[in-house]
Amino acid sequence: MENLLRKAVQKKRQFLINQLIQSGVYKKNNKHLYEWTLTELEREYNEVISENEKLILK
Repeated sequence: MENLLRKAVQKKRQFLINQLIQSGVYKKNNKHLYEWTLTELEREYNEVISENEKLILK
């Protein structure tokens, strides 16, 4: 069970990292994406999505 959860978290982190890289985010505050926690990645991803939605609606 523990390995299953660990794999799910790693998969989610990799997805978020890939999406952020595609959006042009590679690092922030001298910290590379692979150093970020899952929470930090989710927060940044949601901010990028929100900014993109605002641009589309204009």
